[in-house]
Amino acid sequence: MIIYFLFKILANLGIVSPIINNGRFISLKFSYNNYTVEFRDSYQLLPSSLRKLSKSFNVDIIKGLFPHTFLNNKSDDILNYIGIIPSIQYFLDTISINEDLLENINNLIDYFRKYINIPWNLKDEAIKYCELDCISLYQILIKFNTLIYNKWQLNMNNYPTLPSLAFAIFRAHYLKDNSVVQISGQIYDDIKESYTGGAVDMYIPENKADEKVYVYDVNSLYPFVMKENIMPVRDIKYFEGDIRKFDPNALGYFYCKINTPDNLDHPILQKHIKTDNGLRTVAPLGSFEAMIYSKEMDNLIKLGYSFDIKWGYTFTGENIFEDIINDLYSLRLTYSKSDPMNYIAKILLNSLYGRFGMDDHFSEWNVIDKDLLDSFLDKMDVLDIIDLDNKLLIQFKSKDNIDKDLVAHNTNIAIASAITAYSRIHM
Repeated sequence: MIIYFLFKILANLGIVSPIINNGRFISLKFSYNNYTVEFRDSYQLLPSSLRKLSKSFNVDIIKGLFPHTFLNNKSDDILNYIGIIPSIQYFLDTISINEDLLENINNLIDYFRKYINIPWNLKDEAIKYCELDCISLYQILIKFNTLIYNKWQLNMNNYPTLPSLAFAIFRAHYLKDNSVVQISGQIYDDIKESYTGGAVDMYIPENKADEKVYVYDVNSLYPFVMKENIMPVRDIKYFEGDIRKFDPNALGYFYCKINTPDNLDHPILQKHIKTDNGLRTVAPLGSFEAMIYSKEMDNLIKLGYSFDIKWGYTFTGENIFEDIINDLYSLRLTYSKSDPMNYIAKILLNSLYGRFGMDDHFSEWNVIDKDLLDSFLDKMDVLDIIDLDNKLLIQFKSKDNIDKDLVAHNTNIAIASAITAYSRIHM
């Protein structure tokens, strides 16, 4: 991660306070001589290439062209190269041929004509390229922030990631009376077992000659099921035994002994298992135990699965996403694909879901002097150490703060798991 090069420099100049989540850099506050500067990763807010963003937001300065792979030249002095402009192949390696080549080929030709018989200076061109990148990104962010504020009266700068911005729009304009409960601690851990993500299977068609094979796609699958279905939102109650004997319509998460049909060629109920290489997602045959969302259980019963419910959690269900999904989709229909509001509506539609499933077990990161490591190890559970020359970047959890994992962070793993379950049911 390129941010660690910045860490090395800043950590030895002043005080740095990083926020990193699941290995992704979110932000870095740097304090020096009573001044504080905050660095953020714009990709966490606008997850697309700068070239595509400059096109989506119709900014004046678009991303330039630069022969990145030319820097792989084995020459020790490549950074000081001055001479004939590199071959066009070094430029084409940085352009998506299927999307950008036709649009940019004329620019390339003009670029080469401009430098005919003029020495090409790699360092000067690199500086110019980086400056244009910064200007282009600045124009994109300013336009993005203006559009977000004009539409939803929220300041982009208060939200470091796209899911957090989408979640803020939902809470400010669509969530009624804080009706969604926050989930943490043991309940989070229990329900997370059901959160296995999407199902990915590959089928090789064996069609006869001249026989058509049909392929189907769902338009915005996650937003679609969010709009159409009730979600487990509040009134969590723990139970033991088969809740369906007392409440046939109970909604929630049930820990069950599960039996798959004998004649099932393609099992569809997923489960996470631990291996030496980490978690793996499998769809077992035979008998096994797992936590499952009640709506997915009901669907699987139709396909021959049987369930012996042991314990679980019930919820009150409510359709909480219909209005925001309708409004965002309406924006996509109202604005053409060349309008930035179309792009904004698209990325918000696809980002709201992720915030509900955010990992509730937060670790912290800190920068310390190397000679303080031993005392730090005595007080903290250290998860990772990254060398920053005279400093160390430490990922840790406190040994003493037992209650920290019981603090909710505006997450609801039940909703995130339900969305993926509804999606598997629909597919």
